[in-house]
Amino acid sequence: MTTNHIELHDLVRARYGAIATDVAAGTTTSGCCDSSCCGGGDTDPITRGLYSAAETQGIPAAAVLASLGCGNPTALAELAPGEVVLDLGSGGGIDVLLSAQRVGPTGKAFGLDMTDEMLALARTNAAAVGATNVEFLRGHIEAIPLPDASVDVIISNCVVNLAADKHAVVREAFRVLKPGGRLAISDVLTRNDPPAAVRQSMELWVGCIAGALEERALLQLLRDAGFIDASIDPTREYRADDARTFLEGAGLDASALAPEIDGAFFSGFIRATKPA
Repeated sequence: MTTNHIELHDLVRARYGAIATDVAAGTTTSGCCDSSCCGGGDTDPITRGLYSAAETQGIPAAAVLASLGCGNPTALAELAPGEVVLDLGSGGGIDVLLSAQRVGPTGKAFGLDMTDEMLALARTNAAAVGATNVEFLRGHIEAIPLPDASVDVIISNCVVNLAADKHAVVREAFRVLKPGGRLAISDVLTRNDPPAAVRQSMELWVGCIAGALEERALLQLLRDAGFIDASIDPTREYRADDARTFLEGAGLDASALAPEIDGAFFSGFIRATKPA
């Protein structure tokens, strides 16, 4: 792992660890601490309105507050009873708990996260609802601590863009999926290469923007790893006014940069399959 990779891991871990601590202590009322991290409650253009009231009923409030995603992969992944699901970057555990409900007692839902505070919060949330078919693992999504061909479905919610080595993430996902297994993730993508000031900003990387992959590059990455039937379905597009919040939060010139990225970033649902 390079020095830059370690620095990015440390920055992400510190930021999201602070969010988990605030949520656990009841000192935050939204999913994020400020505009420079992924998620910001009901007013954030990325995170708002992702889960229905029916889905969050019975889910601990702390899991909902710590949800920092950009989509709802559990609603789109078509999970079946008895399947084994892995959530990459599971945070406070909301998608793991929803997956556990869908796969039922004969299935299992794993959550993988590198942040101790998030893992502690997720385990508390799982215990609060008596979920017995879940397990939270500590580790990096670039080196998944599970055996080869052990998972039916991999989900993730606005986390792969945070990884410094996305090639490693995709290779690891392919490795742990069973033959015929499915990748079904939500993430932020870009339609073109963003301005250098955005790409170079670590704060915006932690905020799910600067680390976003270009959509065609991601599809090629999946094919190179061996996946088939790779596709991207846009779910939410971000306009200049949406981007202004992120740019100002990172100390950048919003007036100059916002027009350049108007419509360039979007949330998408990414599907791919490991050959049977």
